[in-house]
Amino acid sequence: MAVAMEKSRGLIGLKGMSRDELESILNRAAFWEACPNKVEPVLQGKFVANMFFENSTRTRFSFEVAEKRLGAEVLNFAAAVSSVQKGESIYDTVKTLESMGIDAGVVRIKAIGVMEELARTIKVPIINAGDGNNEHPTQALLDLYTMRKQFGSIAGLTVAIIGDIKHSRVARSNLWALRELGAKVMFCAPDNMHAPELEAYAPYVSIDEAVKADVVMMLRVQLERHDTGLIRSAEDYREHYGLTVDRAAAMAPHAIIMHPAPINRGVEIDDELVECERSRIFAQMANGVPVRMAVIERALLNG
Repeated sequence: MAVAMEKSRGLIGLKGMSRDELESILNRAAFWEACPNKVEPVLQGKFVANMFFENSTRTRFSFEVAEKRLGAEVLNFAAAVSSVQKGESIYDTVKTLESMGIDAGVVRIKAIGVMEELARTIKVPIINAGDGNNEHPTQALLDLYTMRKQFGSIAGLTVAIIGDIKHSRVARSNLWALRELGAKVMFCAPDNMHAPELEAYAPYVSIDEAVKADVVMMLRVQLERHDTGLIRSAEDYREHYGLTVDRAAAMAPHAIIMHPAPINRGVEIDDELVECERSRIFAQMANGVPVRMAVIERALLNG
């Protein structure tokens, strides 16, 4: 059932990826979503290691489901019970698994810059499952896929991304891909959560303007940053930047609500809106599986 892919390669980020390549991944995801078989063993005999040096629920399990649906042998690495606790570097850990014969690695790390080093020095394809505040390419791809299913095309859409832009890898990957596909991106954030280096690519607007977009994408409030003074309180954040029921009432009839999760209900988004008719939050999670199937297949099958 597999088709020939262009060449074996990983996925480190979406910045600089062409429109054709983005569309190719989304089209292949649509193929896998429509596949009637729960398991299609196109990657039988391939070993994929999920190496998460940072906590994850949705991304880790979504990758594992995607890998198993493709028939791959899956190795799940947990940093907490590994030699990382003894001081082993991330590079040495990944190199060790490469030496044991894995065919690809899915990696999530906090440190910025390490992912690029791994891509340069590790011979097997590396797929970025989130690195620091740099990129989260598969999250953005599933977001794009969700938008395309809803609207038919991404070109011409206005997408508002609301929240902690400064620390968000989701915002960055979405920004690069959405612009490439012809969407207009707006940011909305408290002043101390702006990312100055991105201001040339997307304007910052008020919350009242942001909720008028075609897609209103809320980001998780990192409540742990309350201790550092970035937010005064959860209540204060909701009052000024949360998607409340009243603010949602000002959205256009066709507009949708998105969120990469995990969700702080009653903070960045009111509880009543998480599963409302216009919400696509759980649809995003479901779409992560076929999207990651397309990404893994792309990395492992040669043209």
